[in-house]
Amino acid sequence: MKKILLGLAALFFCVQATQAQLLPSLKLGIKGAVNFSSLKSDGSWLNSDTKAGFQAGIWGRVGVAGFHVQPELYYAQKKAGYETEDGTNSEATFKSVDLPVLLGTRIGLGPIGVRIQAGPVFSFAHDGDIKSVANTDAYKKSSTGIIGGVGADISKFTVDLRYEHGLSNISKDNAHKQKISMWSIGVGYSFL
Repeated sequence: MKKILLGLAALFFCVQATQAQLLPSLKLGIKGAVNFSSLKSDGSWLNSDTKAGFQAGIWGRVGVAGFHVQPELYYAQKKAGYETEDGTNSEATFKSVDLPVLLGTRIGLGPIGVRIQAGPVFSFAHDGDIKSVANTDAYKKSSTGIIGGVGADISKFTVDLRYEHGLSNISKDNAHKQKISMWSIGVGYSFL
C-alpha cells in the first residue's frame, strides 16, 4: 500500500511539473552582468588581452510547450586590450545597446529550474573609444553575433553564464578583420 501511495504521489508531481512547462508563461525582469571580452583577428597582426566590462538592462520571457523566447535589451560596455604587430599597445572600449533574442528550454519543478538558451545578438554602438591610437573612428557602429549559455531560476532570481561570439567584422579596415569574443556572468530579478 505504501508503494502504491508513493507511486501515485510521484506521478502527481510529474504531471504537475509537465503541465506547468506546457502552459503559456510570461516573465519580465531586470538584469546586470559582468563581461570579459577580447578581440579576435583573422591573422597574427593583433594580440588581444581580456578586459572586464558590464551590462545592465531588461528582459522578457514568453514560454509555451516547454520552450521559450527571451528578448533582452541592455546597455553594454565591452573592453579589450591589444597589441598590434608593430608593438603598439591599445585599449578599445565599446559602448552599445544590445538586443539578443534567445530561444531556449527550461527543465525544473516550480520556481526552481535550469535553462539552456541560444540565439542572435544585435549590437548598436553609440560610442567607441580607443586609447593610445590616433584613429578613434576605426570601428563600425553595429555588429551581429551569436550567444549561447546556461542559466538557473531560483524563485524570482536568475543566474546566467553565457558566451558571445561576434559574426561580423567590427573594424572599418577590411584588411584587418576583428570580432568580439565575450563571456558574461549575470544575475537578474523577475518582477512579473
